[in-house]
Amino acid sequence: MKLDIIFENENFIAINKPSGMLSIPDRTQSEVSLKDLLLEKYGAIFIVHRIDKFTSGLIIFAKNAETHKQLSQLFEGREVEKFYIGLLNGTLYPSSGTISAPVIEHPSKKGLMATNAKGKPSVTDYETIETFKNYSLVQFQIHTGRTHQIRVHTQCLGHSLVGDELYGDGKFLLLSSIKRKFNLSKNQDEEKPLMARLALHSYKINFTLNGEQYSLEAPLPKDFTATLQQLRKNNA
Repeated sequence: MKLDIIFENENFIAINKPSGMLSIPDRTQSEVSLKDLLLEKYGAIFIVHRIDKFTSGLIIFAKNAETHKQLSQLFEGREVEKFYIGLLNGTLYPSSGTISAPVIEHPSKKGLMATNAKGKPSVTDYETIETFKNYSLVQFQIHTGRTHQIRVHTQCLGHSLVGDELYGDGKFLLLSSIKRKFNLSKNQDEEKPLMARLALHSYKINFTLNGEQYSLEAPLPKDFTATLQQLRKNNA
């Protein structure tokens, strides 16, 4: 598989990860991860942070131990600005704000997270970029890096990300749900979703390393941009 490299130097590499690929191997080594591909290419690679399997977008890996230490300290010290773009079900009110709700592992459901006063401090800023009929395009800035943080925090708002099977209804966006006069083509037996995955993308990371400022951006994937085009076109 060809890697979508956003930026690379002698110290680190920034990749635009496709949705559906693990950032790092799971416990059972059940499938190839992005780290596996990078190890094959570079021989040595170091994990700095991770993004969910079904989240697309920017992820950074260090190429040496010293840079790994430096970047890890930046992430842990909240000196890295991390921005995401997500498509939410419904309209947010207020349209922007801050969610400060501690996140903890769900007490009974394995693999899920929940908000709880006993959890780790978790802070997410959100801002609505564009509204459509029944949907909202939202920018998130996370100030902490908890597992499923944005997904759990949007649940706190009473909304969920489109296609979120864990914290929402898991329904994908269909053209028939937004277009008034919709007919399947003669060759189709079943309608295919506009975006058949979680509608969340890690799109921008800002940080300073060794006195140099970096502002890295990963463009929205084709399925995401195509979905937005249809929402704009049928937003009457």
